[in-house]
Amino acid sequence: MATLPTTAAFPSTRTLSPSPPSRARRLLLAASFLPSAPPPAGARTFRTSAAAAAAPVEVGGVKIAREDVVKEDDPTNNVPDTIFSKIGLQLHRRDDHPLGILKNTIYNYFDTSFPGQFVKFDDLCPLVSTKQNFDDVLVPADHVSRSYNDTYYVDSQTVLRCHTSAHQAELLREGHTHFLVIGDVYRRDSIDSTHYPVFHQMEGFRVFSPEDWSGSGMDGTAYAATDLKKTLEGLATHLFGAVEMRWVDTYFPFTNPSFELEIYFQGDWLEVLGCGVTEQEILKSNGRTDHVAWAFGLGLERLAMVLFDIPDIRLFWSNDQRFTSQFSKGKLGIKFKPFSKFPPCYKDVSFWINDAFTENNLCEVVRGIAGDLVEEVKLIDNFTNKKGMTSHCYRIAYRSMERSLTDEEINDMQWNVREAVKSKLEVELR
Repeated sequence: MATLPTTAAFPSTRTLSPSPPSRARRLLLAASFLPSAPPPAGARTFRTSAAAAAAPVEVGGVKIAREDVVKEDDPTNNVPDTIFSKIGLQLHRRDDHPLGILKNTIYNYFDTSFPGQFVKFDDLCPLVSTKQNFDDVLVPADHVSRSYNDTYYVDSQTVLRCHTSAHQAELLREGHTHFLVIGDVYRRDSIDSTHYPVFHQMEGFRVFSPEDWSGSGMDGTAYAATDLKKTLEGLATHLFGAVEMRWVDTYFPFTNPSFELEIYFQGDWLEVLGCGVTEQEILKSNGRTDHVAWAFGLGLERLAMVLFDIPDIRLFWSNDQRFTSQFSKGKLGIKFKPFSKFPPCYKDVSFWINDAFTENNLCEVVRGIAGDLVEEVKLIDNFTNKKGMTSHCYRIAYRSMERSLTDEEINDMQWNVREAVKSKLEVELR
């Protein structure tokens, strides 16, 4: 129910002429790009090896080993080591991190407005079943989010959660009526300054019984919608101060009616969150017949980038003290002071696409080679020739947030990206 902001690109300041790396260096870099297992029908999987034997991590009392998530021998698995390496880091649980500061500020609002009512969950395991991730929240069988192009599948029945709503049904069955769920979520996505394959969401949920709305003059749905809007307008004021707000009707499969809250902030309308009155089918399936409920979802990075003036989503994962030392527990809205003046380098790659090509697969390949050194992958040209063959040209921006990249390492990365694009995507380079 929460999305990330629109793309923002850095201006071009540097371009390097391509030159192939030495044979020894090519072999060294190529060795880190492992071949993928045969993909299932209609899907292509790509993986890189971050470490041959990564240490297990523990989330919510569940120990997760690399082989539980990255399965080279399972054709339905498309989780690379770069994604496994993010499991268990839990940036939202660090009190002096921008995401942790924002989370605790939202906690404070709910603790003050609804003392003792909302139970908080911020350590739930991100490995969930497809039923939890999709079926339990009424995601249609043909919805694009179920595809291998959009979701990280551990196997055909298990995914890395795409949203914190994946825990909604189980918490209802456990008897919870007021809860907040915060956690890292995973989606195969494009590469730019506002998109990352791992980000953090907060889900809020409140159940009402008939006694709550009796005598109000409203039916249950209207009562829940009114309470929802009042609650979230209060949250927006708590985070942003006295700002102009507006509600926009929208669609989500799990709520009806559904809304987006926007605020007028720094001269523009900003989408803050998505929300709505929970579909009755979800409540009935989890023991809440004759009840109504509301739910909301927001992206922590989306709001933190605005509140802290953080220009690039990759910075949230930085351990550089020039970044981490700028933030303190309990201090929301400290404005980030940029410490990197390092210029980007732009490289182009052109190829004839095939029917199986998707941009998300390209981004997985590029990110698998360059990691967080890739800042943006952008389509800059495409055409179809007289033979019906379609060509795409993508511009790749490389930039470190912490140091200046050398010509040699950029040329090495670009060379390996080209080789991987050719072999993994089975396209013809131009």
